[in-house]
Amino acid sequence: MHPIVNVAVRAARRAGDIILRYHNRVADLEVSRKGRGDFATEVDRAAERAIVSTVREFYPDHGFLGEEGGARPGKDKDEMTWIVDPLDGTANYLREIPHYAVSIGVRRNRRLEHAVIYDPRRNELFTATRGWGAQLDSRRIRVSRHDTLAEAVVALSVPQRLDGGAGAPFSRRGVIRRRTGSAALDLAYVAAGRFDGFWGVGLNAWDLAAGVLLVREAGGLLSAPDGGEDFMERGEIVATNRRLFRDTLRCIQV
Repeated sequence: MHPIVNVAVRAARRAGDIILRYHNRVADLEVSRKGRGDFATEVDRAAERAIVSTVREFYPDHGFLGEEGGARPGKDKDEMTWIVDPLDGTANYLREIPHYAVSIGVRRNRRLEHAVIYDPRRNELFTATRGWGAQLDSRRIRVSRHDTLAEAVVALSVPQRLDGGAGAPFSRRGVIRRRTGSAALDLAYVAAGRFDGFWGVGLNAWDLAAGVLLVREAGGLLSAPDGGEDFMERGEIVATNRRLFRDTLRCIQV
């Protein structure tokens, strides 16, 4: 495992410990609303602080882009930036739905190099390094091999108006759809072959960074819904195995 991934794993596990420490006491948490259906808790903030402090023990000059802390430029000559979502799936967490994760992506300049997604409830650890493949608990993972949408399961993180309108062709072709509440885990599940695809709209870099690299390293394809490569900037993304990619884009573009 790459040294940076080792640090990211240590940071993710520290954040996960904080998340689990409070998971039976969510009614007592201080909660703030950032937008419709978008919440932050003191646990989110404490978990992000734990990640940042852990990373800075080893890489004090690296920068951060975090959901709670915003952008904090570093002094590293290679412009290493840690892109952090300390608790992806906060709404699930607040309702004691056991589906949420810590997401950490590491970018050199504008290229994603390393990824960790940690599910503390299931103790599942997804990791990737560019060119080294993707792993789940140190076991190599690959995207699914399904080649027809009729047998596919696609995860969604899109507004209801899009799912009911532009997503209608999915229904006509018998595609099973899932809304899990965690884009990071959705992408990790695509990488592991549990989902065949993912369609997300209105997402941020910290929602996507780690999952994007996992899918790439597991052999999947990603783009914006119109086929563009600027999905990280736009926050609109489609991720599938190679066999379903074109059909999935056609469904979304109808």
